[in-house]
Amino acid sequence: MERIVFYECSQSCAGTTVERFLRRQGVSHRVLVDLKNTPNGLTLNGKPVRTIDRLPPEGKLRLCLPETDRSDTIPQADIALDIVYEDDDLFVVNKPAGLAVHPSPQNRENTVANGLAALYAARKEPFVFRAIGRLDKNTSGLIVLAKNALSAGLLTTQAAQKVMHHDYLAICTGMLPDEGTIDAPIGRADGSVIRREVRPDGDRAVTHFTRLAYRDGFSLARVWLDTGRTHQIRVHFAHLGYPLPGDFLYHPDFSRIQRHALHAGALWLRQPVTGQPLHFTAPLPDDMRVFFPDA
Repeated sequence: MERIVFYECSQSCAGTTVERFLRRQGVSHRVLVDLKNTPNGLTLNGKPVRTIDRLPPEGKLRLCLPETDRSDTIPQADIALDIVYEDDDLFVVNKPAGLAVHPSPQNRENTVANGLAALYAARKEPFVFRAIGRLDKNTSGLIVLAKNALSAGLLTTQAAQKVMHHDYLAICTGMLPDEGTIDAPIGRADGSVIRREVRPDGDRAVTHFTRLAYRDGFSLARVWLDTGRTHQIRVHFAHLGYPLPGDFLYHPDFSRIQRHALHAGALWLRQPVTGQPLHFTAPLPDDMRVFFPDA
């Protein structure tokens, strides 16, 4: 398998080296090296071109990147993935709660990666697992998976990460204020490998929220982040006094739900090659909808 991408040359890029032009598009150093080492990996108007060559005021630059990596050690598993979107460069998957994204020594076969390995095998295509970001195992919602090395590199550039963001839906215990911002540093709790807490020596963490509804002692909140600290939403709302029910670390109340009530319900990003804006939503899952049947 290979991914072929074309870029049109214009007056604005005339005289720019191929390497500088591609770096401006977000192409990583590693991908550039792979392109240089691939026969006809880089051509201009059908002829081989070097990264040090300069672009003309018009023409067509072609990138051909074969897939050389493999994720053959990831076992295949019969896991039906809810694929919200797919194109030549990425998947968007609506992940259910209880399904991890990556395999681990304790969980080798019940992950998004295992389901995707089976899907690629059915298509008879080489498989490489490239998750862009991650969600906790018990957080449901939308995740992005790159389909090739080029799109993975483009999606993880600083510019792409500034554009890509989630809105979360969280259920909190108690009546939240109408809206607010939690700006409180988060660090690892003393004596724990996984537990986090608000502490003065932690890393800055900023969470914004709006209360969407209140019912029977619980609030439904729209939440978005300026930072991405581990357990940030869960820690911040627990610190504020409105913990998420079902959170085994920060509020182990399982009377209404068996996992922390958090869902990545909206996603914005740009298609990594074309730059087209993309927006996806995923409805509130059933175990959270019981709190707010009309949401």
